[in-house]
Amino acid sequence: MSVLRRSLDALYLAAGVMAALCLIAILALIVVQMLARWTGEVFPGAPDYAGYSMAAASFLAFANALNRGSHIRVSIVLNAVPDAVRRWMEVWCFGIGTAVMWYFVWYCRKFVYWSWKFNDISQGQDRTPLWIPQTLMLIGAVILAIALTDHLIHVIFKGDHRITRDLADQSHGE
Repeated sequence: MSVLRRSLDALYLAAGVMAALCLIAILALIVVQMLARWTGEVFPGAPDYAGYSMAAASFLAFANALNRGSHIRVSIVLNAVPDAVRRWMEVWCFGIGTAVMWYFVWYCRKFVYWSWKFNDISQGQDRTPLWIPQTLMLIGAVILAIALTDHLIHVIFKGDHRITRDLADQSHGE
């Protein structure tokens, strides 16, 4: 089990690193586009590529953010109820989140497949096949679904999730 735990944690961290690289790519695209404008050149598709990188960064960062407690969690009710009730509320929340995310992954997979099948391309100057940036979104969605399933199983069997609390959550609004 410890090999699985380390593998999942490494997957979440790798997705976070990939998200950071996508953010760096956005920065690089903006800088190159600025340089191109200053020199009178044109960089076709730069805004589109930045948008693709932003979508990829968002989806790839979700699982890592979940594990680090960076997602918004309204824990006022959870902190006010007894531990037994809290556990079942967390099972319910993670259960709903897991089901919704796997539902999203199912339809996102179909979306990517049909974009590939019909050779759907972007409407900008870049003419990028849309299945390429959509695949990064799908990968991030799958990793988030795995993370939610991981937390759900952990809450069911251990009674507590593995989310480390963010400092903002610990401050209690002070």
